[in-house]
Amino acid sequence: MATQILLNNIDVPGLANFEVYRQLGGYSSVVKTLKNLTPDQVTGEVTKSGLRGRGGAGFPAGMKWGFIDKKSEKPRYFVCNFDESEPGTFKDRYIGQRNPHQLIEGMILGAYALGAGSAYIYVRGELFYVLRIIEKAIEEAYKQGFLGQNILGSGYSLDLYCQPGAGAYICGEETALLESLEGKRGNPRIKPPFPALVGLYGCPTVVNNVETIAALPWILNNGGEAYAAIGVENSKGTKLISACGHIKKPGVYEIELGLPVEEFIYSDEYCGGIRNGHKLKAVVAGGSSVPILPASLILKTAAGEPRLMSYESLSEGGFQSGTMLGSGGFIVMDETTCIVKNLLTFARFYHHESCGQCSPCREGTSWMEKILHRIENGQGTMKDIDLLVSVSKHIEGNTICPLGDAAAWPVASAIRHFREEFEEHVKLQKCPF
Repeated sequence: MATQILLNNIDVPGLANFEVYRQLGGYSSVVKTLKNLTPDQVTGEVTKSGLRGRGGAGFPAGMKWGFIDKKSEKPRYFVCNFDESEPGTFKDRYIGQRNPHQLIEGMILGAYALGAGSAYIYVRGELFYVLRIIEKAIEEAYKQGFLGQNILGSGYSLDLYCQPGAGAYICGEETALLESLEGKRGNPRIKPPFPALVGLYGCPTVVNNVETIAALPWILNNGGEAYAAIGVENSKGTKLISACGHIKKPGVYEIELGLPVEEFIYSDEYCGGIRNGHKLKAVVAGGSSVPILPASLILKTAAGEPRLMSYESLSEGGFQSGTMLGSGGFIVMDETTCIVKNLLTFARFYHHESCGQCSPCREGTSWMEKILHRIENGQGTMKDIDLLVSVSKHIEGNTICPLGDAAAWPVASAIRHFREEFEEHVKLQKCPF
């Protein structure tokens, strides 16, 4: 059984209530940290842990904290990105719904390390029911003296707020989130300057994902070295995986990074294999924005080595034969899946969610959806396939935020690995599925 850091007590009845969480050792890291550690020492432990951002980018959390402008006289802010909107990803809401105090405990630790007096949890609009659960937990934390003025007599004060979004995918990008939090339209900002220097209200700010923040209590209780002892290479600790699609046991799983992909898909401890005796066809390993891989490349690398659930192993081979761990949205497809239809669904989503600020994304996502619609509905030509590749190349790397890349990568990889399926649609003038 893999080490359970985030899901250890997830099924305990009443865990969302302060009393139950506290009885299970909750908030002990706050007591320990405020009594024994300086803010810089907290950052040092997180750096030693090797914890990487779990929202998709995978940037080292301790390093990100180290960028914050401590010389500025402006207030500092700590923001939780709870705008979980990546298709195929549903792990953060699981934490927020089942164990909100773990997130709040992590927010206190992160804010203390950064010297922030105010912190925000920005929750996706569709998750309003989760926001209510978190708000109730915040009220409990205030009543018990873990939030507010002079927490536990330490001299440190923190106010924590919960803010709903309006359901825009683009607000998962940290600068668009900050714009929305300020009451503006959620358009991504041009960087630099980065939020660590000019963030919320023009002040130094760090934005972290829910899963990243929820791991902090364990790290501060057990030490950064203990966390770093779990995992492989530069993929340290555990990772929540949202497993869905054509598997026997969809759900949220906590794995130790370095687990073989084949074991994750086929073992009874995790996904339990492919449904109804079908065969594995393809996997989107990190949410809809990462390259799709056929069965042959998701189970083994191009060099024939077993593919592992880690940042390094999944990306081995680059985008020619690899993909990304991303947010851990693990979508499994069997041989009954039409790759073209699946890709059309993704393209329609990205066209709809583009903020329209950048021409390559605004126009390119529209054209990719139109061309894929033609091919799927029997009206495409062979030239359309190459046109899709060309459009994706003109989008990739030419936008302010990564949404353009997120829309382009699935198209390019699907044609790279399943071109014959696109050609079959054109030859038959219909979807063969």
